[in-house]
Amino acid sequence: MSFGKMNTRIQIARKVITTDDEGFKTETNEVLASVRAYREGRHGSGKWANMAAFSTATDLFRFRTIPHLEVTTEMRILCGNKTFEITSVEDVKGRGMYIEVLAKEVEPSG
Repeated sequence: MSFGKMNTRIQIARKVITTDDEGFKTETNEVLASVRAYREGRHGSGKWANMAAFSTATDLFRFRTIPHLEVTTEMRILCGNKTFEITSVEDVKGRGMYIEVLAKEVEPSG
């Protein structure tokens, strides 16, 4: 993956739920890392066609491994003004250099 293709700024965040004095819960995002990534939207390529049967993902993100941070499906990706729930995390070719994440865009409710 060339550095020129990783031209999208993303933030990897963790969902934090806090409760105020009256018992109302507020959901916020705690940013754990900010990196450059390659982003590919869902379209009719052969790769997406093969994943269509079992994947609800809308986007694919590929970025360099972040030292001392294990990316999991409990985290989120913030890209621009959109939020993505991580559905799958995979080490590309098992080398520990790049991470490929399949994510589903979260539609705001309310």
